[in-house]
Amino acid sequence: MATGTLFIKSIGKVTLSGNKRSKRIKISIKPDKSILVSFPFYVPVKEVLKTIEKNESWIKEQQQSLLNKELLISDGLVLNTKCHKICFYKGDVDDVVVKEKTVTVMLKDPDSGQSRDLVNRLLTKIYRYEAMNTLPERLKRLAGKYGFSYNNVTIRNNRSNWGSCSSKNNISLNLQMMKLPDELIDYILLHELVHTRIKDHSLQFWQKLDQVTGGKAKELAKEVKKYSTYSFSNELV
Repeated sequence: MATGTLFIKSIGKVTLSGNKRSKRIKISIKPDKSILVSFPFYVPVKEVLKTIEKNESWIKEQQQSLLNKELLISDGLVLNTKCHKICFYKGDVDDVVVKEKTVTVMLKDPDSGQSRDLVNRLLTKIYRYEAMNTLPERLKRLAGKYGFSYNNVTIRNNRSNWGSCSSKNNISLNLQMMKLPDELIDYILLHELVHTRIKDHSLQFWQKLDQVTGGKAKELAKEVKKYSTYSFSNELV
């Protein structure tokens, strides 16, 4: 079984993926807390399972870390996004009331899957609105300031990256960027603008990105990694 899925009681769903390009056994924890294990196709599954068992404590720590980052909704919780104030209350039914920039959310059972889905959809909608109304203009301003040019810009809800730049210099931005501090938003925009000139992550790329970020490219890249494109959390909004 080079590729397959199994369930381990202590850690949950595990997907095994044998790959010709893999050089070693690699364990990744997905946003839904399931586990993906990639490995060279010639490595016996028995050895892969031993590696999983050996790293069980680490896997549990990473799963707990993801759990801690999930948005904990409580009666009276107030979240402030870039442009909105979101107030959560316990109510008889799930309901959302919008009055200008204030959003009141009533939840019958904040811990239920139904309520969490409602909150995730709502936050995605708010972030999309804010991203559409701020990111294109912000990108345009930074491009003008540093002499970059690009074609089209699109806003998407991407789980895998914060942004991308195509071979035709079309830039795609992740609406989840609205969770980030302003300095990191600008870093991601500048990262994609540099890609309009340099398509790889070579030394030349990092030198140019360093130039337009005041010598902080690596530092800012490290900071961005602390945030997730997937889950909503109290600390990010």
